[in-house]
Amino acid sequence: MVEIGRKLSGRYKILGNIGSGGMANVYLAHDLILDRDVAVKVLRFDFQSDQGAIRRFQREALAATELVHPNIVAVYDVGEEEGMQYLVMEYVKGTDLKKYIAAHSPLSNERIVSIMEQVLSAISLAHSHRIIHRDLKPQNILVDEDNTVKITDFGIAIALSETSITQTNTLLGSVHYLSPEQARGSMATRQSDIYALGIILYELITGKVPFEGESAVSIALKHFQSEVPSVRDFRPTIPQPLENVVLHATAKEASDRYVSADEMLSDISTCLAPERAGEPIFEPSSMLDETKVIPALSDEELATGGDEPAVEVSEAAKEQPEENNNKKKKSKRKIWLIVAAVLAILVGTGTFFAMTAPKTVTIPSVVNLTQEEATEKLEEKGLKVSTKTEKVSSDKVEKDNVVQTDPAKGTPVKEGATITLYISTGAKKVNMPDVKDQTYQEAVNTLTESGIKKTNIRKVEKYSDTVESGNVIKQTPASNKSIAADETIVELTVSKGAKTVSLRSLMYMTKAEVQDYFDQEGLILIDQYTYSDTIAQGSVIAQDPVARTQVKKGDSITVVFSSGPEPKPSTTETSQSTTESTTSPSTTTTSATTTSSTANSSETTTTSTGPH
Repeated sequence: MVEIGRKLSGRYKILGNIGSGGMANVYLAHDLILDRDVAVKVLRFDFQSDQGAIRRFQREALAATELVHPNIVAVYDVGEEEGMQYLVMEYVKGTDLKKYIAAHSPLSNERIVSIMEQVLSAISLAHSHRIIHRDLKPQNILVDEDNTVKITDFGIAIALSETSITQTNTLLGSVHYLSPEQARGSMATRQSDIYALGIILYELITGKVPFEGESAVSIALKHFQSEVPSVRDFRPTIPQPLENVVLHATAKEASDRYVSADEMLSDISTCLAPERAGEPIFEPSSMLDETKVIPALSDEELATGGDEPAVEVSEAAKEQPEENNNKKKKSKRKIWLIVAAVLAILVGTGTFFAMTAPKTVTIPSVVNLTQEEATEKLEEKGLKVSTKTEKVSSDKVEKDNVVQTDPAKGTPVKEGATITLYISTGAKKVNMPDVKDQTYQEAVNTLTESGIKKTNIRKVEKYSDTVESGNVIKQTPASNKSIAADETIVELTVSKGAKTVSLRSLMYMTKAEVQDYFDQEGLILIDQYTYSDTIAQGSVIAQDPVARTQVKKGDSITVVFSSGPEPKPSTTETSQSTTESTTSPSTTTTSATTTSSTANSSETTTTSTGPH
């Protein structure tokens, strides 16, 4: 187990534990150079002393880096530190296909086909690189937040599956998807991957695996003895062409399966097409050969083993149904007797893998027990407990009690396997850093470097007149407060800058109305006045900026108000001016002048006469 906070190769900072499996532990880490989250898979401790496994792991892991495909989890790096082998991979935020099926079943036909098309496209690329996955199962297929499917575990599946089912916990855990030839102990081929894909398709359709049993051995037997149940028994509405894809991929004989992933992809891509409606049920070609009947053996023949040859069914025999029925019953009986005899021989010679497998035990949960109590419980299961323990912080487990084991609880292991205990040092406490006035990204980096989980950081945005947009206004908890790094939710209030408003039209508003509006929005009024014959005195004539302009608190707005009509000269002043300009002592005539400035008073005239 890798300690949280450790930096692998000085580059990959471990942030948390994603999960544990039979072969490796997976951690969430941050790539400090490329500033991105990654998944780091570390080969489990009990495999790290096997030099052969390490060489294969490194060789095949490097080969996996060649698989560049949108539906394959990318392998970024391969490394070793202090004898610890690890892979750095793309971090997929989402869930695995097993959980996805449980949460969304029953899936629509279209969604089922879409998922399989993505998986098959990825497997096709792998097979073209001569890479066989060998451990295909929904748990090794991830579904991200955009519903994109990505296959993982190529490197470890290839590197470690070269041993038989009795030698790897991974294969025991994957027995539900094991091909018949693998169950017999034969080498895996491309058709083995195709068989596993057929079982995955079955699970996508029905929501469950076709074979269950009390043990891995009983399930493996069903894979090469029993036919896969019809998916239409569970979902009668499934089109026959879609069921045919399942039947074709899960044929008992590898020669009856699809030749390649491309062929299966081509078939499933058109299985919902209307022109394929009415397609007959798929039958393996090996089942279409002429039927042979093994005659029944007498009790004496059974005792001696029986050496009577098989008899081919003749046309005449086909015309005798009652006799044939009796022969079929006897034939079935003989077949089962032969199978039992063969299994007995195999068990005796030690070649039947299931019966000769070392006893396996499942690691029990010892969480929250003291070290002594945990040791006693594990030893009762026939397991050994390492004298060396690991120390980890925990907010949930009391100090000095067991937090977890390596391998993890529920993992099947060989009897006598060594288990490492992880002992709690209590809750991990850190002092809350002061991140006010930092940019949001700077604040997040500061917090994660102090040990706070990135997933526990919440962002709240708020307008601010004093803090620059994008910077932190407030933080909760406050700085320098001691907090539990793994559990505390940190809330950062981030500035959106000053609030802007769309300036309304001020036309015809009074100054008092304008001032009230400006007080509400925090705007500053700059008033100006001018005469107007059309706008009432005191009302707005114009504004700058114009209506619908985005303004913020503190902006100055120029508003022009009407002073009313421009003042006119009075009648008396006009008359006097006119008289002075038109009267002289030598005037002997009489004239009447209408003053232009008093055009509105047409009867206003000045009369001048000479002396009497």
